[in-house]
Order: sequence, then C-alpha cells, then structure tokens
Amino acid sequence: MRRPAKWAASLAVPLALLAGCTSAAPERDPADARATGRIWQPRPGADWQWQLSGRVDTSVDVPVYDIDGFDQSERTVAELHDRGRKVICYLSTGAWEDWRPDAGEFPERVLGKGNGWDGERWLDIRRTDVLEPLMAARIDMCADKGFDAVEPDNMDGYRNDTGFPLTADDQLRYNRLIAGLAHERGMSVGLKNDLDQIPQLVDDFDFAVNEQCAQYDECGSLTPFIEAGKAVFHVEYELPTGDFCPESRRLRLSSLLKKYELGVWRRAC
Repeated sequence: MRRPAKWAASLAVPLALLAGCTSAAPERDPADARATGRIWQPRPGADWQWQLSGRVDTSVDVPVYDIDGFDQSERTVAELHDRGRKVICYLSTGAWEDWRPDAGEFPERVLGKGNGWDGERWLDIRRTDVLEPLMAARIDMCADKGFDAVEPDNMDGYRNDTGFPLTADDQLRYNRLIAGLAHERGMSVGLKNDLDQIPQLVDDFDFAVNEQCAQYDECGSLTPFIEAGKAVFHVEYELPTGDFCPESRRLRLSSLLKKYELGVWRRAC
C-alpha cells in the first residue's frame, strides 16, 4: 500500500457526484466473467469501483465493486448483487490494524514495526500457526457476507522493514496460503501489488490489484495477468488521466484515478 494519506473506517466522506469519462468497452462484456469451477475470474478490461471510506454508493454503473470487508454489511453486498455487481472483500492480511474488532486476538509476538500508517504494524508472516486461523476467520466473514472475492492487502512485507527477517520464499508461502483459504471458500482472490513475485504467483491468483504502477513505471510487470485472461484493477492518485490512460488502455488494465481517501469519487480511463 503506497497511499500517503491514511483512510480510516470512521472517515466520513460526502457522496460526491460521479465524475469522469466512461471506460473504453473491452472486446467482451466485462459484467460477465469466465468461470473456473466455482471461482469467479474477472476478465481484462472489466470496469470497477474501489470504495473503502464513507457510505457505499451502490449506484455506480460498473460490474465490480471492491469494498471493506469489516465495515460493510451483508445487506450492502446483497444490494450490489441485486444490481448485478460482483463484490470484492478488502482485508489487510499482512498487517495488523488496531481498530479492527479482532485486533486483540493477535499476540504481540507476531506484531512487527509500523508500516507507515497510524495504528498498523507488519505481521510476522512466518508464524502461520498463529495467523492462519485468524485469517481463515476473516475470510469466513467475507464468505458469510456473500462476497465473491477477496483483496488481501499488505502482501509484500518481505520488501519492507517489518522487524522480522522475512524472505521472498516466506512471502510466496504466505501469499499462497491466503489464496488457498479464499479458494477453499469458493471465492476468488487478487494479488495486491507484490510485482516482483507475479511470475511465481499469477497461477495462484485470479486477478491483480495495483496502486500507482504508472507513476512508478511498473505497469508492464502486470502483463502476465492480462496474458492469462485475468483482470488487473489499477488505481493512480497523483497523475492526470491523460498521463496514464492511453498506456492503460493499450495494456488492457482496468484503471481509475481516485482520491487518497478512496471514497466515491472516481475517473475511469
């Protein structure tokens, strides 16, 4: 997660009028998706809305929503389904957040350094004996609310100063564990950032979620997902759409310009 301004569960963001251009239509209807057994797999080019703060505006005319798993209710998920949307459950699986209702269940020994956001600390992802049941319970919550997929965040701790000697192999094992927990519950799962490990993980994940690959000249690293027929849901915060949308369309990314608080406002490529 690269956002320099923290969104919070209690942040009240006024519902703004939807602003932006309509995304270019992909070759096939993005509201549909290829089925892989019971697992939903969004196609490249699928339009989406990512809203993690404020009251969810269910009226945005896109086929995919990504919303907070703890803050949003089964009723909100059902309303989005009634409108024909697929719904992704946002969870932090690589960092502890002190405001979550299960925060007290994480023992101190698995909590590392702060990750740059108030109230958050990296997790020792090597301790799957502790973390697996906690993450399974979180993903059960997503399943019980009817979500179609999971977006697990903070999945690149090995590249950060976590306070633990994490390796790339530790990260691969943990990311695959999270993917497996989602798949066991009939949900798809997205790889969040972690660009360096895409070649090893593209077969384990059903789509990707990326922040600011255009700003950091990294979008080409996401092409294995597109080549595999899997959507890449991409957001920029600081670049104008004219600076990244042409390349996003060429690469078939599902790109948005968003504000840092990740409220309702969006501009699609």
